[in-house]
Amino acid sequence: MLNKYPMWKNLMVIIIIAIGAFYAIPNLFGEDYAVQVVATRGAEVNASTQSRVNDVLEKNDIKVMRSELENGQLLVRVTNGGQQLLAKEVISAALGDKYTVALNLAAATPKWLEDMGGSPMKLGLDLRGGVHFLMEVDMGEAIRKMTEAKVADFRTELRTEKIRYAGIRNSTKGIEIKFRDADALAKAESFLKTRSKDMVFNDQSTDDSYLLVARLSEVYLKQIKEDALQQNITTLRNRVNELGVAEPVVQRQGAERIIVELPGVQDTARAKEILGATASIEFHMVDENADLEAAMKGRVPAGDELYQRRDGGYVVLKKAVMLTGDHIQGAQATFDQYSRPQVAISLDAKGGTIFSNVTKDNVGKPMATLYIEYKDEGQHNPDGSVKMKKIEEVISVATINQRLGRNFVITGLDHTEAQNLSLLLRAGALIAPVSIVEERTIGPSLGAENIQNGLQAMAWGLAVVLVFMIIYYRAFGLIANLALMANVVMVVGVMSLIPGAVLTLPGIAGMVLTVGMAVDGNVLIYERIREELRAGRSVQQAIHEGYANAFSTIADSNITTFITALILFAVGTGAVKGFAVTLMIGIATSMFTAIVGTRAIVNAIWGGKRVKTLPI
Repeated sequence: MLNKYPMWKNLMVIIIIAIGAFYAIPNLFGEDYAVQVVATRGAEVNASTQSRVNDVLEKNDIKVMRSELENGQLLVRVTNGGQQLLAKEVISAALGDKYTVALNLAAATPKWLEDMGGSPMKLGLDLRGGVHFLMEVDMGEAIRKMTEAKVADFRTELRTEKIRYAGIRNSTKGIEIKFRDADALAKAESFLKTRSKDMVFNDQSTDDSYLLVARLSEVYLKQIKEDALQQNITTLRNRVNELGVAEPVVQRQGAERIIVELPGVQDTARAKEILGATASIEFHMVDENADLEAAMKGRVPAGDELYQRRDGGYVVLKKAVMLTGDHIQGAQATFDQYSRPQVAISLDAKGGTIFSNVTKDNVGKPMATLYIEYKDEGQHNPDGSVKMKKIEEVISVATINQRLGRNFVITGLDHTEAQNLSLLLRAGALIAPVSIVEERTIGPSLGAENIQNGLQAMAWGLAVVLVFMIIYYRAFGLIANLALMANVVMVVGVMSLIPGAVLTLPGIAGMVLTVGMAVDGNVLIYERIREELRAGRSVQQAIHEGYANAFSTIADSNITTFITALILFAVGTGAVKGFAVTLMIGIATSMFTAIVGTRAIVNAIWGGKRVKTLPI
């Protein structure tokens, strides 16, 4: 029968709209102020930690709405922003530096709704749901690392050329190379100048000593700083990608600082830990002949260093580095045959060759994995830069049972540390330590105002469209308005359902544009129905022809707009992508509601009936 949908098609329309409405519901519950606690450096967040935190908050008269322990993390919800800041301070003081305590905004979605996959839309930084970090690169450490590398290179090169030297050390003047006679100094200077054109060499010999001082040239120093900044930006981008944050912003500010913005992030504590950490590893041989007790009293053998073991005690390692983390190509947290956490590491070709050569001569001897991390001390140096504390721990000591190649494992970590270390090594090591000099959650003032203004603009635009449609198209206008409201609900539902979709202020503009485009489809259909009625067609024929003939026009205009939005998404960044995502979703849902949705209602009311006139 003409203008009659089969039952399955009507059910399909109802089910699709109901699903969209269901996943839009979580956006009505808002968010709670919360404090998140994550363990670092061997600590653990468990029921005991939860009880301790709750007791501390109770003593400080901070009301806890809900305390949740899940996946080794503690999330404590409080009543307002003031209590949130106070809670962070007292928890940090109580737990110490082995825990990361961060501010968070936790979705207030009921548990039963969460279990069914319901969650609110993630909001961009310009609304309310992101974290802003201003990070500073320690350029002094980058220069020190490069200078130490040059010292090692000079030693190797001079030995290869069989040029005798009395000693090489790094000092405030530069790299000092001492010789026993003037001939050796002259040969070394001539040779090193040809091999190290980025260094400036000065002969500072006296009557009783022969000294050659090498300094990094100004051009090379500038290049080191630029490379350190760019490399750190690349590494931080990789780390943000590993965290799975949608539409991140990682960009430089000035000569030594980096801005990182994480819109829609949920786990701010983990983000702070991963972005702020400067973790790397080195492999050293254990000095089996060293007297550990004497070393602990300060008598460390020349060429050795005393380090603390993470599992307790100390160990004496040889200063010579067998391999650094720079050659790591891949890292994955796995478990051994006894279900103990480990990190499976793969090296690049050069690293594999180096590791193979050094382990070949040390089979049967103990090798240590040295974990190096820089932490913010919360103080500043005289020049205003953040003072960093270098933490070095031996995380494992294992006997080399056979010659090792490009693939091996690191043990001695708990599960969380294995996950974090694998992430950091996989994303790349920071060429210099970074410290978070500014951290803030965007939203309480500016974000709330943006949300209010955006919603007001959308409400006014929607109201004008609704009034116009009812006045101009009467009953059919009311049907179009119902479809329009269903379209807005579906856009919100789909945005909430898609992982990584973030609503920004331009995204709200995309929703407003979608409202206009959705009603535009109904206008084309209704005008075509009017034309058919004026041409003398029956009511049923006019409805059929109106929807059938207007479809091609609606499809053409929407497809071209969708392609444009797709290009914006592909080449755009940040807010532009947010606008494009909202627009693409809006186009898809508007075509469904404007064509299929309104047709179902029109068919249910007038389809297949003897009707002489239409209220259109």
